[in-house]
Amino acid sequence: MSDPTGAASAPATPPPEPGGRPPARPWGVGVGVIAFGLVWLYGALSLPQAATYAVVGPGLFPAVIGAGLVVLGALLLVAVARGERFEPQETEDADVTRLPSRAAFWLTVAAGIVPVFVTRPLGFPIAAAFTFALTARAFGSRRLLLDLGVGLLLGMACWVLFSRLLGLSLPGFPPLGV
Repeated sequence: MSDPTGAASAPATPPPEPGGRPPARPWGVGVGVIAFGLVWLYGALSLPQAATYAVVGPGLFPAVIGAGLVVLGALLLVAVARGERFEPQETEDADVTRLPSRAAFWLTVAAGIVPVFVTRPLGFPIAAAFTFALTARAFGSRRLLLDLGVGLLLGMACWVLFSRLLGLSLPGFPPLGV
């Protein structure tokens, strides 16, 4: 790197913590994103990449996302190697002294797990409603009925888009026979 005068400057290194040790660099973030991208790519490459009725197959977009995750993970590792500091920006209003909310974490985990068990028996729109409501609650919403309604409307819109317009098979409303 060089400053505006053209002289070379040393890479930015974090100042040492009290006790003389520099803070640990977050290598795990970049490695984790790369690992997630590779797992995503592995799954995507097991899908057909070409289709008989369309130009692109069902594996194309997941493969692009997996490759993008690998590239972004590599860019994160480069940023960490350069000494980039990952600190809250001035525009962020997060209080770094507060511990994360365990309840919000577990509500979000539940929102990820609920569709696995609810989609087949109750259908995609209802699973989307539960997922939306749980995620909204994790972010602090206290309007359960509104969140369920918004989630149901979004789930129905997605179901109509994918099932009716794109011809993909998503569970509709099994209790109603749809």
